[in-house]
Amino acid sequence: MIGSGLQRFGLIGRLVAILLVTLVVEFGVSTYLYERATEFSVRDDEARRLAEHLVISRRIVTEASPAERQAMSRELTTDRYLVRWSDAAPTIPATGAEPDRMRAQILAWEPSLDRTGLRVALLSPGGASVIAGALRLEDSSWLYFRTLDPVRRVGFAYERVLATLLPALVLMVLGGILIRQTLQPVRALTRAVERFGPSLDKSLPHVEEAGTGDVRRLISAFNAMQARIGRLIDERMVALAAVSHDLRTPMARLRLRADAIGDDGLRSEVEADLAGMEAMVTSLLAYLGGEGDPETPRLIDVAVLCASVIDDASDHGFPAVYQGPPHVERMLRPSSFRRAIVNLVENATHYGGSVTLRLRHADGETRIEIDDEGPGIPEESLAAVLEPFVRLDRARQRDTAGFGLGLSIVVKAVSDDGGQFTLANRAEGGLRATIVLPAA
Repeated sequence: MIGSGLQRFGLIGRLVAILLVTLVVEFGVSTYLYERATEFSVRDDEARRLAEHLVISRRIVTEASPAERQAMSRELTTDRYLVRWSDAAPTIPATGAEPDRMRAQILAWEPSLDRTGLRVALLSPGGASVIAGALRLEDSSWLYFRTLDPVRRVGFAYERVLATLLPALVLMVLGGILIRQTLQPVRALTRAVERFGPSLDKSLPHVEEAGTGDVRRLISAFNAMQARIGRLIDERMVALAAVSHDLRTPMARLRLRADAIGDDGLRSEVEADLAGMEAMVTSLLAYLGGEGDPETPRLIDVAVLCASVIDDASDHGFPAVYQGPPHVERMLRPSSFRRAIVNLVENATHYGGSVTLRLRHADGETRIEIDDEGPGIPEESLAAVLEPFVRLDRARQRDTAGFGLGLSIVVKAVSDDGGQFTLANRAEGGLRATIVLPAA
């Protein structure tokens, strides 16, 4: 239960909580044991004094004549103990656990009193507890005694516990401050990881190595990892640039040579293959080069962007409709976001034959819905098609160009701008792609 409760706190909170619980338990147990030891010490001291007084009183009263014993017992009465002599046995209530312990302590100090039939009881006249009892003399008369001071009861001193915990709490506050200062390098490392993780930005500065040896080694390992990833990103961008040049150059030469083919049918087939190859290369470079894209967000008109993509689809002879306001401005990455809209519109025209794009903007939130009238996607495959290199032959034609990266590019582009992308089958038939950009 303690472990599950500590999970709600950060590392500093957990360390402070563990120290606090440890100190509270340690002080509580120590204080309880101290109070118990003090209580036994007080009782033992009281028993010793009473035992000594009873031995002396018994001896003096026994040596006195019967006529003098009553007066002598009054002489033996002190500010602490009352002593009386009597021919008849006094009435002593039944004993209990505490009087029995007191009797045992008295006999432990003066074993000779065991032969006197010592009786001990705890009385409460007027609400105050006192010890009373009697012992038998050699002539079968009785000596009665009673403490005049109330019995000292040593209870659990909560105020002493709190007084002991007060400096502990002060130390806990100071300890928390020191722990926070010690873990400051870890927090700096956490912030660096949070900035580095989502974007793989190789330009982030190294984290300063500070703190304990283990923390320094952890920060050093992170800095080395960040540098390696940065080099990998640089190498990949160089490789992508080389691949882009090496692939596009021969495709351009093939396109020029295709123009020289006299057979119209053969020329059309070659040009279609070249267009497919170019589409695959473009999508692959867009997907693999996205993480190194230096593009930064800027204010663009989303409505104009969507309307221009729909107009382009309409110019190519597809039934394309835009429904929405004339202007909606948002901070976005213009090239990657336009690529995402183009991919969705091309999918809709290719698989559905028509496209309807609806743009809504309310309370700062922008919602874009792109509908087609195609066959849709099986419900169990809606999540799979968002993964890279996934194509569904049952729902899509086999002559589809590309590597199956179109929707993956959309997912990444929308995510980079802080939005969400979903796919759903429409009840009336066809597929609906939805982009939601939250309020800035």
